[in-house]
Amino acid sequence: MKLLVITQKVNKNDSNLGFFHEWLLRLAGQVEKLTIICLEKGEYNLPDNVQVLSLGKNIKYQISNIKFICQLKYLFRFYKYIWKFRKEYDAVFVHMNPEYCILGGVFWRLWHKKVLLWYTHKTVNLRLRLGVLFANKVFTASKESFRLRSKKVEAVGHGIDVGLFSKQQWTPHNVSPSPQPGEIALLWIGRVTLSKDPEVAICAIANLKKTVTQPVHLSVVGEPITRPDMEYYKKIEKMSVEFNINNKESGAGFIHQKIVYNEMPRLYQKHHIFLHTSRTGSMDKVVLEAMAAGRIVVTSSEAYADLAKKGLVYAFPAGNHLELAKTIEEIFNSGIIKQIPNQAAIEYVRQNHDLDALVSKILAYFSSQL
Repeated sequence: MKLLVITQKVNKNDSNLGFFHEWLLRLAGQVEKLTIICLEKGEYNLPDNVQVLSLGKNIKYQISNIKFICQLKYLFRFYKYIWKFRKEYDAVFVHMNPEYCILGGVFWRLWHKKVLLWYTHKTVNLRLRLGVLFANKVFTASKESFRLRSKKVEAVGHGIDVGLFSKQQWTPHNVSPSPQPGEIALLWIGRVTLSKDPEVAICAIANLKKTVTQPVHLSVVGEPITRPDMEYYKKIEKMSVEFNINNKESGAGFIHQKIVYNEMPRLYQKHHIFLHTSRTGSMDKVVLEAMAAGRIVVTSSEAYADLAKKGLVYAFPAGNHLELAKTIEEIFNSGIIKQIPNQAAIEYVRQNHDLDALVSKILAYFSSQL
């Protein structure tokens, strides 16, 4: 099989999309030829049967400030690539960008190329509706990850590299800065934006300081992307100072950082508890990564309600920092932290969201259509 993959970025060091490099690596190992069209490319390490074609976002133009001109360049290259290499791929896998299904859909149908769209987001707009119209099949992580009703949609799991995250190489006792014995090491990961609500985590830590004697360490990992995100980040940064969370003498810490994907297992394993405060209601992969790393997870997402009932994660009401603080304190006092890594959580991810299983489902679909 010869496969065309279309994605936003190919860069193994990207903090947001670095995980997709491993998807490409697994796909490349099971196909004759893998052609990749991406909006932007960075550092990658893929085998000889892989060709990476960039639409040029990573190229700096003197007219790059003219957005319309740049978009025309991207569009020209896109049509150039799908036409020039049309005999070098049998099927098309579009990752998270339904607009490419719209742009190439008519041509791929004329050329008898099956199109599989991967999409995991709660937003339903005209772009998604049209993208699904031109796609032959849609894969998503869970029923909560795709809100448009269609017979084309199938929930297949999130595609987590369980082997990478579950290999226990670090402990919470060598966090940098290193926590003291008895310290609660907490982790929050995600885009720093209002819908992800890191503010709740910060407020919970501020409340914990009033009720526990142990020092509390919070690592906030992520970055703002849009202008509103930047304003929101300034707000929570100021809040962390006002709540004295930045004061190391008070026994608490607040860290903002960006980290490459391959460093994520180390990051999870150096903390006791993962805090998921998102208001989107989606099955965010960071929760599954934390579970695959054997961490204790506290989440506000209804997508994980069934797992909370099974005791695989802890739940709290979205936006309620007092309940979050109470849950963290109860976890710490229960002594369950001593049972890390959580083997039941690791096994759940392995059985339901493993990357190898997802790759097999992707290739099985295409094989059934060729």
